[in-house]
Amino acid sequence: MDFDLSDEQRMLQETVAGFLENECPMPRLRELFDDETGWDPALWKGLAELGVAGIHLPGEYGGSEMEILDLAVIAEVVGAAAAPVPILSHSLAALAILEAGSDAQKSRWLPRLAGGDLLGTVALAEAERGWQPEDWTVAPGSTITGAKESVEFGEQADLFVVGLAGGRLGVVERNAPGVEIQRVEASDRTRRVTRVCFEKTPIELLEREPAAAAARMRDVGLVLLAADAFGGATKLVEASVAYAKTREQFGVTIGHFQALKHQLADMAVETEPNRALYWYAAHAQDHVREEAPRIAAIAKSHITDRFQQVARDATEAHGGIGYTWEGDTQILFKRAMFDRVFLGTPRVHRDRAATLADW
Repeated sequence: MDFDLSDEQRMLQETVAGFLENECPMPRLRELFDDETGWDPALWKGLAELGVAGIHLPGEYGGSEMEILDLAVIAEVVGAAAAPVPILSHSLAALAILEAGSDAQKSRWLPRLAGGDLLGTVALAEAERGWQPEDWTVAPGSTITGAKESVEFGEQADLFVVGLAGGRLGVVERNAPGVEIQRVEASDRTRRVTRVCFEKTPIELLEREPAAAAARMRDVGLVLLAADAFGGATKLVEASVAYAKTREQFGVTIGHFQALKHQLADMAVETEPNRALYWYAAHAQDHVREEAPRIAAIAKSHITDRFQQVARDATEAHGGIGYTWEGDTQILFKRAMFDRVFLGTPRVHRDRAATLADW
């Protein structure tokens, strides 16, 4: 049995990685990081033209009919590049409509989401409440009133998939009455978040097994965060090794120092085994459904934790420059903070994994 990626999946990764390297190298990323909105519509349009926006959607809706693993390997290279693109939230919004929407709703929304003509996002967390479907309190109906926190790319989104009480889902258009979007200053400037308020706002409920769709949307989101975290951690290991080969102290490169050699080795050991973990978590979403929720919880909790630790170690390995705004490590460090808490902290998902395993 072959446990590696296929040639097509590797080509997919290389294509997206090459595009991001050309269109969003570090100087351009820094410009967006310091920009007021952090948004480059041409960058997202380019990815959509590569098929990324609808890679996991059926061909009848303009998608590429690929699997969650294919989406996850893209998330890995997006994480490595710290690219300011809505691969996570857009993919989850489209997945929710695919899983829970009526035929009419799918025909209306999915082709435009797949082509990148519309930008989707998910509005789930509430103030002092968790991210999980059982935590949502906004009452479903023909209209909704309430607020959602930490909505990724909320200022740019055309469509919001909103988590409702009872684990239900609904779709709100950006220009609907009663929608107010408030910018929130957060650490990770590669993925801007907003507070979205609804006041008697019209909503289209997604009625086809919404509870199951909400749970699957959450689990796929955990897998994509794990993949993003793996990509970011891998990039930090590579950057730290490269820095150790060029930075000199006392007449030699710092890579000659035994303590730093051990630290770099520990970072690599903390990172590389997680590749198989996120691969299997993504594979399970399509092929081992009975294990998928538990493995997704394990992958998210473990890999995002390791990403944060590797980010700390990389900052130390870079010395003084690692702690400054001028250093590049701070961008991935802040991305690690986002990955760790978005959709629930590692503690939340370790508890879920234990419950799902009947411990």
